[in-house]
Amino acid sequence: MSSRTTSDTRSSAAAPPEAEERRPRDLGWLAPALTFVVILAVWEASCRLFHVPPFILPAPSAIVAAGADLGVAQWRLHLVATLEIVLLGYAVSIMISLPLAVALTASRLLARTVYPLLIIIQSTPIVAIAPIIVVLLGTNILPRVVIACLVTFFPLVVSTATGLRATPEELIELSRSLRAGRAREYTQIRLPYAIPYIFSALKVSVTLAVIGTVVAEFVAAEKGLGFLILFSTSYFRVPQAFAALALLVTASLILYHLVALAERVFFPWSLPKGERN
Repeated sequence: MSSRTTSDTRSSAAAPPEAEERRPRDLGWLAPALTFVVILAVWEASCRLFHVPPFILPAPSAIVAAGADLGVAQWRLHLVATLEIVLLGYAVSIMISLPLAVALTASRLLARTVYPLLIIIQSTPIVAIAPIIVVLLGTNILPRVVIACLVTFFPLVVSTATGLRATPEELIELSRSLRAGRAREYTQIRLPYAIPYIFSALKVSVTLAVIGTVVAEFVAAEKGLGFLILFSTSYFRVPQAFAALALLVTASLILYHLVALAERVFFPWSLPKGERN
């Protein structure tokens, strides 16, 4: 009996700590999933128990029914229209933000000149200037892309510039002592150090792109999930508006996880040790 206990103690002591950490981590998805299910159940029960009118707060079952009534073709039409603006605005924001961040770190004069303008743009409520942008640029796709870009590019610029400046000075001095050019300094030293900062901003910005697109669709659009929410609420089709909102949140979460997956696949060394597996 004592020998068996001793052997069990030895095997548990010899077990690697990674195996012990893996067990709760594998079940880490269970807590939020159960919480979400409980919230839906309480929501459904409350709406049925207190007879809440659907035009005030629809039950989850009413939301699902309204989504099914609209049809797959209509959902695909509005979802594709929204994702088109999100991805275009996001891509334009990346193409502008990353070179601008490099330029800001390379020139102090440019940083002192441009940073106040960036802060002014970021401090201006996008809801307030969205109608003005539509008046200036028309009601086509361009103003919606511009609005999505304006919402997303500031975090990208600031976070990328912060990452580029976080490079240890010893490495910069060593590269200069070896007569490395500015291009190699940025591509081989500064940018690798900035990768965690860049992807942190990318994950935040992709959700902001969704917000900017919805704001743009509220102002000027004939299709898209934002337009569908505005149209549904104006006719008191609240369950349909909630269904569009649920699809919008789902799309935003998927985009966020796709950016996180890209970091995990292409730059696994930039992740903390506990997130690399």
